[in-house]
Amino acid sequence: MKDIQKKVKLFCENNKLNSPIEHRVLDTMSELGEVAKEILKMSDYGDRPIQYNDNLKMELGDLLYSIITIANVFDIDLDEALNEVLKKYEQRMHKGSPSSDNN
Repeated sequence: MKDIQKKVKLFCENNKLNSPIEHRVLDTMSELGEVAKEILKMSDYGDRPIQYNDNLKMELGDLLYSIITIANVFDIDLDEALNEVLKKYEQRMHKGSPSSDNN
């Protein structure tokens, strides 16, 4: 993940993509909405079983890029963040459920 974060950071620097963090967060929310929209479209808004469409891959890529830009602003190592989250969920599973109500 460190290589991916570095790649995104260099891309942003080389293309002068220096949006304020607030814009990056709003962009991330917008991209998440695009992911949801693609999933809805793949099921014809729930009228049929989901059929994969390559547009989902692009939207997930956009979302990942947006998340990485936020992490990079704060120098968050996403490998470390993911490992911490997996530990948290593992502890919850030992208590019986992955729910946040199970802290």
